[in-house]
Amino acid sequence: MSVTRRSLLAAGGIAFTGALGALFTGRAGAARAMRGYGPLLPDPRGLLDLPAGFSYRVLSRAGDQLRSGEGPVPANCDGMAAFAAGDGGGEGGVRLVRNHENRTTAALRVPAVPGLTYDPAALGGCTVLELDGAGRVTAERVALAGTAVNCAGGRTPWNTWLSCEETEDRAGTSGYTRDHGFVFEVDPADPHRSGAVPLTAMGRFAHEAVAVDPERGVVYETEDAFVQPFGLFYRFLPRRPLGGPGSLRAGGTLEALRVPGVPDLSAVDEIGARLPARWVPVPDPGAASVPIRLQDFGPGGITHAQKLEGCYWGDGGVHFVSSYARGSEGSAADHHGQVWFYDPRSGLLRLDVLFGPATDVRLPGDSPDNICLAPDGGLMVCEDGGGAQYVFGVTRGGEVYPVARNAEDIGAAGAPEWGEFAGVTFSPDGRTLYVNAYTPGTTFAVTGPWH
Repeated sequence: MSVTRRSLLAAGGIAFTGALGALFTGRAGAARAMRGYGPLLPDPRGLLDLPAGFSYRVLSRAGDQLRSGEGPVPANCDGMAAFAAGDGGGEGGVRLVRNHENRTTAALRVPAVPGLTYDPAALGGCTVLELDGAGRVTAERVALAGTAVNCAGGRTPWNTWLSCEETEDRAGTSGYTRDHGFVFEVDPADPHRSGAVPLTAMGRFAHEAVAVDPERGVVYETEDAFVQPFGLFYRFLPRRPLGGPGSLRAGGTLEALRVPGVPDLSAVDEIGARLPARWVPVPDPGAASVPIRLQDFGPGGITHAQKLEGCYWGDGGVHFVSSYARGSEGSAADHHGQVWFYDPRSGLLRLDVLFGPATDVRLPGDSPDNICLAPDGGLMVCEDGGGAQYVFGVTRGGEVYPVARNAEDIGAAGAPEWGEFAGVTFSPDGRTLYVNAYTPGTTFAVTGPWH
């Protein structure tokens, strides 16, 4: 990562040129200074740099003891969502459900709890934090265990969490006793009610994130594949749409996106471009012998994209991210990331944001990952790149501005080795932003003059 580029960000006045477009408007972005909430101020504690008027609390850290007594807080904090708890909602009662992207080498596994464990040999899963009206953690417990590489996911309209395994490992691989690569439903209020049941009809692949259409019940899914053949963008048509907790176990139909004439989404670089979306049935959702992205989708093939990541419902459609594209790795183009919007009413796919090209180090943002809708209707974007990491905001007018930065002092002796940001989400009342530092696993609550 270029220090020159980072110095622009640190200065607070983020000037850039190139192909970063105006979110939601389809107009090309012009060079401008990004203001947002102002420059980020160095944190005396060396944890999280924020704009003036903002503050944070550390809610949970990997290695501390879970309040349930089940064991240490697991490592690799990733996707997350906030749910209202009790009568108050907002900070008057919040449940945070949090993924742990643990592989077989993880130092701090999700403790295997009876009734919540899918495969005792797998170290990933979810934990739930409960906050009271003052934002204090009152409970912290395991909600799902024995799953692998739980990356992101998404919330359902009936207030459960869909946790996604970003792996395709089979039983017998890495010591696993069961196949992996599935989605699991987690009930934050009562994890034992949801248990540890794989939603096999939703496909077996390297899942990243999901978003549920609250009117039609369709579930959209991203596949995080960074080597060829790259991943696909899916939709799942449930047999029991909007059927409530457990309804997705009834199965349904899995389809993959085909954009006619576009085998690789990275080739599209025109902000506001609208492309016709077609949906093709997946031949074998369980990938019994062939990974889905390698299967035969018939004449016209299927549309791939490198590293499909965050996925979030808002504005009547689904926003999803292609984290980056590298021509040297087989993509049709080079960029630092794209944000797409699919409108199910029109059946059109639209390119809203392009971070890039990858050769231009003057641009803010590198490898966008988890996303969520902000209270102002724009997006919050977690960065997963090199060096210091950022949470960016993107307004409806196309302005990109820094919201938070891990306080790694690049090049300083003894500086903490922070990982990416992940799991950005807002409290139900929009007053608190929650976000994880992937490593060392830390969950923050950020308050301030959000608007």
